[in-house]
Amino acid sequence: MKDDIIINKIETIKKCIKRVNEEYENDSLNLKNCTKQDSIILNIQRLCEAEIDLATHVIRINKYGFFQSSKETFQILEKNNIISKELSKNLQGMGGFRNIAVHDYQAISLDILQKIIENHLEDALELAREILKYEINK
Repeated sequence: MKDDIIINKIETIKKCIKRVNEEYENDSLNLKNCTKQDSIILNIQRLCEAEIDLATHVIRINKYGFFQSSKETFQILEKNNIISKELSKNLQGMGGFRNIAVHDYQAISLDILQKIIENHLEDALELAREILKYEINK
């Protein structure tokens, strides 16, 4: 499989996770540092954008239909057995966090930010693995 868009989006995901981990340093106290917090949030936002871009690209090249929101992109991947229901749900939640970060609908909860860092960054890598597996085996 040679799809530069998929490869580039996966590299972006890896880079963003690396940057989040560099700033977080496995220490929740780093979230109280505004500079580190801003860098972490920005990289999670970029990570979410790359996840959405990756999902939309797969939907487009496989002609899986149309979507109205980023949430629907993950639902379409789930419906087509590319990702699990649990992963779809987690990615949809990350999209919700991205919307808060981008549009500043409300103050970002540091507890939620910590949970994302500690429990859900791996979801982006799982998305990448599942898409690669799907594209290679189709």
